[in-house]
Amino acid sequence: MEVATNRSRAVLQVAVFSLICSFSFVFAGDIVHQDDIAPKRPGCDNNFVLVKVPTWIGDSEEEEFVGVGARFGPTLESKEKDANKSRVALADPPDCCSTPKNKLTGEVILVHRGNCSFTDKAHVAEAAGASAILIVNNQTELFKMVCEPDENNVHIGIPAVMLPQDAGSSLETSIQNKLNVYVQLYSPKRPLVDVAEVFLWLMAVGTILCASYWSAWTAREAAIEQDKILKDASDEYLNTESSRSSGVVDINTTSAVLFVVIASCFLIMLYKLMSYWFIEVLVVLFAIGGVEGLQTCLVALLSCFRCFDHAAQTFVKVPFLGAVSYLTLSVSPFCVTFAVVWAVYRRISFAWIGQDILGIALIVTVIQIIRVPNLKVGTVLLSCAFLYDIFWVFVSKWWFHESVMIMVARGDKSGEDGIPMLLKIPRMFDPWGGYSIIGFGDIILPGLLVAFSLRYDWLSNKSLRAGYFLWAMLAYGLGLLITYVALNLMDGHGQPALLYIVPFTVGTLLTLGKHRGDLRHLWSKGEPDRLCPHVQLQSSEQ
Repeated sequence: MEVATNRSRAVLQVAVFSLICSFSFVFAGDIVHQDDIAPKRPGCDNNFVLVKVPTWIGDSEEEEFVGVGARFGPTLESKEKDANKSRVALADPPDCCSTPKNKLTGEVILVHRGNCSFTDKAHVAEAAGASAILIVNNQTELFKMVCEPDENNVHIGIPAVMLPQDAGSSLETSIQNKLNVYVQLYSPKRPLVDVAEVFLWLMAVGTILCASYWSAWTAREAAIEQDKILKDASDEYLNTESSRSSGVVDINTTSAVLFVVIASCFLIMLYKLMSYWFIEVLVVLFAIGGVEGLQTCLVALLSCFRCFDHAAQTFVKVPFLGAVSYLTLSVSPFCVTFAVVWAVYRRISFAWIGQDILGIALIVTVIQIIRVPNLKVGTVLLSCAFLYDIFWVFVSKWWFHESVMIMVARGDKSGEDGIPMLLKIPRMFDPWGGYSIIGFGDIILPGLLVAFSLRYDWLSNKSLRAGYFLWAMLAYGLGLLITYVALNLMDGHGQPALLYIVPFTVGTLLTLGKHRGDLRHLWSKGEPDRLCPHVQLQSSEQ
């Protein structure tokens, strides 16, 4: 029957639970970079900001490059209309460590890195009459230009920007071909709030809302069925029913603690093995989980309509899968095709839509299958996740010299745009583009506790205001909102969202339960084994 299918699905979801929830942070992409190794001092106290460098050959606009501003020199304009369009000249000698042979009258000078300090090059260029200096790195990456510790004269009057090697070579080739090359230098600021963050917030809150109501509805239906069995069935039948699996997995405190260990192992493995082929493996795993999630959600949705009743309740035996409903067989090809098309075309600009659909379906299904039985388990799980999130976003920098969580999520060293276990939306009004993203763990882990609160309310026959779900939902939404405020205050640096969400959600339920006198029952017993009398009466009247 359907039990075998539910059981196999539960096993699959539990197997990927730790991998899915390994990523829990929000991120918008850094345009301001701090550096503790090169501290600020007077005259050398600029932030390391990304710089847009649009180019023209004559009157024809060409490629736009991205550089990084230096710690020294004046700050750049933030608006394109305020930035001057200046001609580019090659330095002679190329390293600009001595006075250039060519006369400059306000041009931007293009120089090679090496042979003297960055500030020496800037001083020489400024004395020669340059309006700005572009320093070409000797690698394809960008390098932070700082002041040397023993330098005293760091007061420089022209902007200094470093370009990657390929960008510098392109400009140098054009100039050597006797072409007139022009550039603008400006560093646009991100908007205070991008609409992508609003939609991402709504997406996360809406996903937990839907998953919680589905979880509570199935729990109430199961409780009604259990109540009927207790009234009408024989002891032998009752024992048989109680031994069956419903496809729902209740986690315990041991599982909650082990989650941190297993998730950490997954994260370290991803960090060490990060490469193109490993991202491909993650894409396949995500596609499989997405197919399961999308199929489960579609079957549950279509089963609500009478026209699909027969297909949902008629089963056929499938090798290796057992009994599967005709409705499940009908939607499976669509789900598989959807996931395959996304995987093949995931690099196109609007592929994020498919990724979010698969991700939301997977999240909703996981919250439906994996349940927190009481507040004690929920508190332990989220407390462990709270410490896990802080450690791998912030503390890991001390051991690995970079944030392991952020590095893995961005897919650094893989040649890809990042791992697929994320919800993301393109930043629509951000001059730097990119995506606002949120990890699955920031939705699933607190979502398990929020779903528990709604199941408790329904099975205890509590009204919306007298219950706990409304306040847990508001606490999650507020915690996530504070996360985005912190994200913008930190100039787009990735933030451990559970750092803000966990205190709000867990703290709200603990405080409210203590105030109402329900804490002992919430903490240990959790959801009632049977429906309260009023709900039983409603059920019998129906």
